Amino acid sequence: MDGSVHHDITVGTKRGSDELFSSISNSPYIMSTAGQNPLCTHKANGNDSKKFKGDIRGPSAPSRVIHIRKLPNDITEAEVISLGMPFGDVTNLLMLKAKNQAFLEMNSEEAAQNLVGYYSTVVPIIRHHPIYVQFSNHKELKTDNSPNQERAQAALRALSTSHVDTMVAAPSTVLRVVVENLVYPVTLDALCQIFSKFGTVLRIIIFTKNNQFQALLQYPDGASAQAAKLSLDGQNIYNGCCTLRISFSKLTSLNVKYNNEKSRDFTRPDLPTGDSQPAMEHTAMAFTPGIISAAPYAGVTHTFPPAFTIQPAGLTVPTLPGALASLSLPGANRLGFHPIPAGHCVLLVSNLNPERVTPHCLFILFGVYGDVMRVKILFNKKENALVQMSDCTQAQLAMSHLNGQRLHGKPLRITLSKHTSVQLPREGHEDQGLTKDYSNSPLHRFKKPGSKNYSNIFPPSATLHLSNIPPSVVEDDLKMLFASSGAMVKAFKFFQKDHKMALIQVGSVEEAIESLIEFHNHDLGENHHLRVSFSKSSI
Repeated sequence: MDGSVHHDITVGTKRGSDELFSSISNSPYIMSTAGQNPLCTHKANGNDSKKFKGDIRGPSAPSRVIHIRKLPNDITEAEVISLGMPFGDVTNLLMLKAKNQAFLEMNSEEAAQNLVGYYSTVVPIIRHHPIYVQFSNHKELKTDNSPNQERAQAALRALSTSHVDTMVAAPSTVLRVVVENLVYPVTLDALCQIFSKFGTVLRIIIFTKNNQFQALLQYPDGASAQAAKLSLDGQNIYNGCCTLRISFSKLTSLNVKYNNEKSRDFTRPDLPTGDSQPAMEHTAMAFTPGIISAAPYAGVTHTFPPAFTIQPAGLTVPTLPGALASLSLPGANRLGFHPIPAGHCVLLVSNLNPERVTPHCLFILFGVYGDVMRVKILFNKKENALVQMSDCTQAQLAMSHLNGQRLHGKPLRITLSKHTSVQLPREGHEDQGLTKDYSNSPLHRFKKPGSKNYSNIFPPSATLHLSNIPPSVVEDDLKMLFASSGAMVKAFKFFQKDHKMALIQVGSVEEAIESLIEFHNHDLGENHHLRVSFSKSSI
């Protein structure tokens, strides 16, 4: 394998991390709460340390038990549990604070494998400490009733309960956010960065009302809104100030007319900026970092484009006053997208099914969200691939919509690669067709500037939009076509005014993804090739 690619998939890479799908995260990673007390501050007792001396022999066979090393001295049980929660239920915890280590037991080996696989590409950082994660040699955890283990169990119960509570039906997908004690500026991008931990932020509007900084923010589903409200209400963006007060809005949807610093509709990148705003280009857009605003601090020069879920890469601001002096927000780095600089548009896709993945299937799937230039499946690690998009905005769209979606039975893990382009094999070097150049492909959906396809970008769903259907093709033809791939066709409907288009609903989002890959550009005869995309509608 090319050595230049190897660093993307090696444990210990100190790159910024990426969104762990629509996960439950805990405040120590995002921000600090005034007066917050750690759940447990005393050392592990001697018996614990003797029972578990750590797995110092290196990575072992997969196990439900995860060994976590190099934890900071003031680590809390909640923070350790949060490392595991996005991947499945955490069933047990053993803290060895004297050794700066912990053992985490997941509910299944598959969940543990997903966790280790993810953190092998993205090292989690807690308060400036890179944390190292590997399988334990222990197959299960047996803990006693010592005081510190009782505290660990209490933390487990508390977090498990809050995790379940997020499943309660939310009254709205729109949240009203009031920022109290506004000592430092808070931008639209800052709020997107924070709230995107809990799901895709579709639309956001910021405004001042009754001398209070407020925002309205819309998610695609109530569960994301509920999770965000539960975890963020009452938290401070900075130490001791900029407190979030969150409630459900009576609105059911937001109507955004302009994409600028006051409002944004991430499903409509084609919207104008409004007369008073400079034009927003697809590449090289620069905004001040959100969570720590650049305005008061001359030394901060990080820039990044607006996108679904961008995060500052552990901003270090040495000149901050008072309580902010040590605040580099590594937690935002752990749970959010690394900011994609202009020109950086290569994604690392991991947890692929090596038996079934091909460059073509990644080209078609990622091509829903942008024009794919090149795809490279890694020669020695075929569960990993590099996908080069035409620009950084399209890379953000693809990462936001596809991270965590299931392809060939496995959830995709998508992070930013440090490479700025995918290298083609040198002449005479055969790579078994694992690298493909699609830069001149006729299947690019976004070649034309201002293409209407920009306004039809939707998350993967079980309902697919079909177009370019010839007059001779009837409903049963299309149902049989999709059923031939193993999909369960649940519903079908031609558009009333235009029989060139139709909606088809299959059994699951995963079936829809595989159907789109198989049948986009399928030859229906009469010089008509079927066009397939995800629909926002249902039948």
